[in-house]
Amino acid sequence: MPDTPKLNRPLLVAVWPGMGHVALNAGVYLLAKLGMTAVEELDGGELFDISQVEVSKGVIQPARRPRNRFFVWTNPDGGPDLVLFLGETQPPVGKYPFCKQVMDYAVGLGVERVITFAAMATGMRPEHDSRVFGAATDEEGVGDLRKLKLKILQGGNIGGLNGVLLGAAAARGLRGWCFLGEMPQMFAQVPFPKASHAILEVFRKHTGVAVDLDELSDQSKEVEEQLGELLARVEEQYGPQPGGPDPEGDEPEFGSDDDPGAPDEPPVSGAPEGVGYHYDEPETGPAVERIEELFARAAGDRTKAFELKRELDERGLFKQYEDRFLDLFKQKD
Repeated sequence: MPDTPKLNRPLLVAVWPGMGHVALNAGVYLLAKLGMTAVEELDGGELFDISQVEVSKGVIQPARRPRNRFFVWTNPDGGPDLVLFLGETQPPVGKYPFCKQVMDYAVGLGVERVITFAAMATGMRPEHDSRVFGAATDEEGVGDLRKLKLKILQGGNIGGLNGVLLGAAAARGLRGWCFLGEMPQMFAQVPFPKASHAILEVFRKHTGVAVDLDELSDQSKEVEEQLGELLARVEEQYGPQPGGPDPEGDEPEFGSDDDPGAPDEPPVSGAPEGVGYHYDEPETGPAVERIEELFARAAGDRTKAFELKRELDERGLFKQYEDRFLDLFKQKD
């Protein structure tokens, strides 16, 4: 890794995998479109256990613990720089000690503000706009959310590290915010880029970071159409499904991601092809050629990396290629 960089009033954004890939997709989109650079990898040590091993063409791969990486972006406009923390998974125990480690490194970079992204599962339908809910570490931060016209969380909890990290930040005297993108509870296991897009729209307004969201917008429309078609088939066979925002516009009072606390509605199974589908057989032929072509393109221009991420998501292969994908953002010699 390169030497620790000198940054200008940096802001930390932290994401982990969760419902609908909402937070992870938003973080990776920033990573790609801003052409960020890897600067550090955090060793969580014994806080992480090994619960599975990867298999490639029938061969079991060496066991490894989940990886946790920091990336940075220098703002060409002279505004605050960005630090992105991307965790591969959340530790099953010791979440707060782990968050303290994250904050130790972030504070060493000069970070004074922290933002986490998360998903909020509600009864919305795929064709509805994703609302963004928010919470902050202080009253002034809540005022910032109101200026952005976000829905303010009135109670409940923010499950997992999306919330715990902000608690650790507040303990260090740092200000923090959590942006939660709304997604359909019935499709909680399916990537839902519309919520990621909604989060990044708010992030762009909040920070002034100019990031082009057109590619994510296009993906959102495609997935909305696919999920709408799937839901129509389900409703044709089983009747109308519960869903839709509360007619009174009430703000839900439950958690997010690993503790959604939403009403018990069974997720719709049988996701349409191209939306989080995992192939039992390894990809071959034209599919591999397409992936390799996109890797080569992203290696020459990091801003093209989200197209690759999108292709891997559609084929259910991002986890398999994750290390290679994130290695695209290592500092070039």
